[in-house]
Formats: sequence, structure tokens, C-alpha cells
Amino acid sequence: MSFSFSGRVALVTGGAAGIGRATALAFANAGLQVVVSDVDLAGGEATAAMIRDAGGEALFVRCDVTRDAEVKVLMERTLSAFGRLDYAFNNAGIEIEKNKLAEGSEAEFDAIMGVNVKGVWLCMKHQIPLMLAQGGGAIVNTASVAGLGAAPKMSIYSASKHAVIGLTKSAAVEYARKKVRVNAVCPAVIDTDMFRRAYEADPKKGEFAAAMHPVGRIGKVEEVASAVLYLCCDNAGFTTGHSLAVDGGATAI
Repeated sequence: MSFSFSGRVALVTGGAAGIGRATALAFANAGLQVVVSDVDLAGGEATAAMIRDAGGEALFVRCDVTRDAEVKVLMERTLSAFGRLDYAFNNAGIEIEKNKLAEGSEAEFDAIMGVNVKGVWLCMKHQIPLMLAQGGGAIVNTASVAGLGAAPKMSIYSASKHAVIGLTKSAAVEYARKKVRVNAVCPAVIDTDMFRRAYEADPKKGEFAAAMHPVGRIGKVEEVASAVLYLCCDNAGFTTGHSLAVDGGATAI
């Protein structure tokens, strides 16, 4: 499927690598001006440079999405550079759990909820007014298949992604008549740097990950990016409050 968004502006958080980078590149390839954000300065600048080297327009803004003041500056920089914000992909997130629920720590809980939930909430809090002022827009939040069911040894992460879906649905209903659409993507296991590190440490994890998907493989970052672009495009104008599983059939079992 091809998309054309010529003359419009997209913001991608967590854009330094993986799904975020792939989506930022896909937005740029579709003709958008792109703001890339991340706490990873080198990775974020590299994504923006890749877009510019391909002939696109991009700006990198370092932002910790757990800090209201930094998110506010991110929106101000977006407006200053490009004058508007049409699409936002709130993708920044972390997953650091390795143990069962009773073995988790308060520090893990605060860190995961801070980035995955507060970060999404703060971004939407500042993005929605900009979109309302210009007559509409589309937001896509990164949830997970862990937000659609259970995730053993990742209970806090799972809870955070259930919360992202809750924020998504609530915001979608609140602003539906104002032409601001809010959806979520729910990836299963995707071939990212994080997955590769886990696979290198324990090849059995890679075999298990492939087997959990009925299609027999893990997903590609470009496949998630395509789902994000679809949810943003005008052809998805009747789609809001939806959580789109990009999971190789995992949730169909």
C-alpha cells in the first residue's frame, strides 16, 4: 500500500531506532516533514540525517517524554520549524522486566509507567490542542499485544500497555467530533535491536518468538510502520479508538 501525505507534518517519539526510525523514514518517504524525538541524541540525529540525505525534511529534538516541560518544548520546536502538526506517533517506551510480578521492584514500576504511560499522556496532552487549533489530526500510540492480554514475567509492562490502550480509547471518544483521531498499534515480537540483543544472549528466545506467531516468523519494523501510516491516512478517516494488532496472528490463537 502506498501513502501520500505531501505538505503535512509528522512527529515520532522514540525515533532513534527500531519501529520509531522505520516509521519516521516511512513518513518522510510519503512526503511529510518529520520531527524525530528521543533521549538518544546520536540515534535520533542519525534518523533525521537519513531523512535529509534522502532528500526529505527532518528535525531532531531531544526530549524526555516523562517531563512536561520537555514535551512542551518539543511541540514548540515542531511549530517553529514546520508551522503545524498533522500526525503524531507516540512510540517512546521501555521494557526492562525479567521476573514474575512479586519479584519486581518499585523502581522498575516507576520507570516503566513513567515512560510508557505518563509519556503517552503528556504527549497527547500537548499534541491535541495543536491539532484542535488547526481543525484536526491523527495520533497513533504504540501499545503491544501485551496490552491485549497477559505477558508472563512482564506484568508491569503489560499493565502499562493496557493503560496506553485505555488512554487511546478515551481520547478517541473525547475528540472524535473535533476531527482528531486516536488509535494504537499493538505489535507482537518485532525484529529490532532490542530483540537481536536478546537473541544473541539466548538463541532459544528467538526460536520461541518465531513459534509464537502463526505465520512462523517475527515481524519487521517496516510492517509496523505501514500500519501506523494507514491509521494516519485519510482513507482511515472512519477509524478511531482502535487497537490494531500487528502480530502475525498471535492474538488469534
